[in-house]
Amino acid sequence: MLSSISWARFGSVILTLTALYYLAVCLFIYHKAIIRWLKFKAGLIATGLLTTSILHAQDGTQGINQANQMVRSYFDPAVQLMYGIGAIVGLIGAIRVYQAFHDGHGEEARRRAASWFFACVFLVLVALVIRSFFGL
Repeated sequence: MLSSISWARFGSVILTLTALYYLAVCLFIYHKAIIRWLKFKAGLIATGLLTTSILHAQDGTQGINQANQMVRSYFDPAVQLMYGIGAIVGLIGAIRVYQAFHDGHGEEARRRAASWFFACVFLVLVALVIRSFFGL
């Protein structure tokens, strides 16, 4: 008989029994506080139960389609904003590279220039990859 019970079923039964045990212990220890809380919140709980029985769930496909269209319409302005922020950061990077080169730190200036250049390339590639991946 025991060989017909799977380990997953056995684990779920043990987990359920453990949860019920701890629930009973908590109810035994905190029953006065729970009753005080329920008396305080009884009106709110009753109102919530009544309104949920009155309200009916609606189909969510219209909302999902609307959200999809909104996200698609925001993509191009977001890309332009990202390019604008990238241009400002690129200008700051160019100034830092110029300062490092002007101070005589040639190797550090080359390293900074390469890092800023590849950061800008990454910025452009991310927009292209997202556009092609999501079909925008």
